[in-house]
Amino acid sequence: MTNSTTGPATARVQAALAALEAVDRPEIWITLRGEADLLAEATDIDAAVARGADLPLAGLLLAVKNNVDVAGIPTTAACPGFAYVPEKDAEAVARLRSAGALVLGATNMDQFATGLVGTRSPHGAVRDSRRPEFISGGSSSGSAVAVALGLVDIAIGTDTAGSGRVPAGLQGIVGIKPTLDVVSTAGVVPACKSWDAVTIFARHLSTAELAIGVMAGDARAWPADIRLAAPEKPRVAYPATLPALPEAWAAEFHRNVDQLRESGVDAQPIEFDAFLEAARLLYDGALVAERFAAVGGFLEQHDGGPDSKAGIDPTVERIIRAAGTVPAHLYVADTAKLEVLKQKAMAELEGFDALLIPTAPFHPTLAEVAADPGGVNSLMGTYTNFCNLFDLCAVAVPAGAVDGAQFGLTVVGRTFADAVAADIARRLEATPAAPALFAGGAAPAAACSGDGSSSSAPWPVAAGAKAVPLVVVGAHRRGQPLAPQLEALGAIWDGPVQTAARYRMVSLDTVPPKPGVYRSDDDGAKLAGERWLVSEAGLGRFLADLPEPMLLGSIELADGSTAVGFACDAVAAAGGEDITRYGDWLAAKDHLGQPKSLWQNLGKVALAGFSRGT
Repeated sequence: MTNSTTGPATARVQAALAALEAVDRPEIWITLRGEADLLAEATDIDAAVARGADLPLAGLLLAVKNNVDVAGIPTTAACPGFAYVPEKDAEAVARLRSAGALVLGATNMDQFATGLVGTRSPHGAVRDSRRPEFISGGSSSGSAVAVALGLVDIAIGTDTAGSGRVPAGLQGIVGIKPTLDVVSTAGVVPACKSWDAVTIFARHLSTAELAIGVMAGDARAWPADIRLAAPEKPRVAYPATLPALPEAWAAEFHRNVDQLRESGVDAQPIEFDAFLEAARLLYDGALVAERFAAVGGFLEQHDGGPDSKAGIDPTVERIIRAAGTVPAHLYVADTAKLEVLKQKAMAELEGFDALLIPTAPFHPTLAEVAADPGGVNSLMGTYTNFCNLFDLCAVAVPAGAVDGAQFGLTVVGRTFADAVAADIARRLEATPAAPALFAGGAAPAAACSGDGSSSSAPWPVAAGAKAVPLVVVGAHRRGQPLAPQLEALGAIWDGPVQTAARYRMVSLDTVPPKPGVYRSDDDGAKLAGERWLVSEAGLGRFLADLPEPMLLGSIELADGSTAVGFACDAVAAAGGEDITRYGDWLAAKDHLGQPKSLWQNLGKVALAGFSRGT
């Protein structure tokens, strides 16, 4: 029982400690921190918040996959003989802790992150959070189940072939696998170094985005033309055929596709062969040699027999030792083949904003995996293995249930299209009801409300991607004729604003009709507008295409901030009809009596020539 003065971090720790005992799932963890240390750190976090410290993740409990360093906790990668005690946190962990997250413990996993089933560990198979006779999915098994059961709010996983997505899909939670290396892998035991990614799990996409926005940055530079959102009506591809999916699962997938179409998304089937062929390369080809490069030296120094103190899993040992026999020329050949397949796959995606796929093809039982460990594991990667090989980003979200199992979808985006993938995934997210244990948590409502709300600024902006605020007052406002021009640049709508009371507005004789704004400190007024966020390169392209009499420059807002905004030249300002008294272009437009259909048709004409305005 907590008293009224207990801070949120302390209350969350106390609730988690009670839940750990109630849920009785020891196989989730390799190391749990002691109660005294947890409460002492929670007290420090609560005190820092009380002093006004900026800790956006204060009150959130974090679990960390045990191939990611946490200072003072042995890093084992689920192999006891491999253990070492790091002196400092991995970069990803350090960033989350500096924002107020509190590490509850290190989680179980498929040994050396080699597997998608969650059963390849000397600490035992991690069971499904709802149906204990089924697998959890792996290799980030413990992290995913800890989130699904509400024991923690966020959890770090890693992903090479789907380890940060498959368990998310099977556990009915969110898993964000970012573009390679935008989250630092410093302090992470490699699986396949060229294609490893650090991921985040959470029950809700808004919480996952908040966390990964903190976790990412300063590792791989964001491009100047980064897209910050999907268009209002995006184009989404999906596989024309769905191998490995049972009939009921395929029907659920198509139900979600139909639902997307009803929401205005243009969803179209594509040939998926190049993606599937690349997926098979990761284990059936020579690329698996990277696994031996990562930990083969350790295996060669230890006997992995059944009585070995090293605790080497026999299935993992066979995979990694076999990887050490791959000739170098085959690795080079398969790397070249991978590039050809990537070109074919990206050609299929030309003109689409994202790819929609099932996260996992089915949900096997523990017995089914035990009977055919290699075959089942291989099938689990059908829709995930290609992603990192092509340097794509992905967001896995819960999307319903089928045959008693959680059904998950993954939105895959191009390199650095992380914000686009998350934007589309938000339309699909159907988070199951929280378990009763979760209700005891005291995580911040802003992070864990589960209502899907979040700041309009996408997580890459929090992680260092450059975004320029652009204020529009007329035809580029959301729903107006020229708004698709901003959407085409990957801009994201950032809400309504009002200018400072130092501007006047005139109606210009343009196609489509638009207002012109100019500064008038003596008799200006506040004008209604909207702010968009656009990439630096996108703003440059926008400016390059801007027609007369429009200008871009700094504009002051009512709250005292500034942004790039529209103005018109002096000649146009002198010749236009003054409409400042309306304070809002949309109100002025209605008063001027222009039929809505006329404005829409004029907008289509203007879009055809990509003419610019406000």
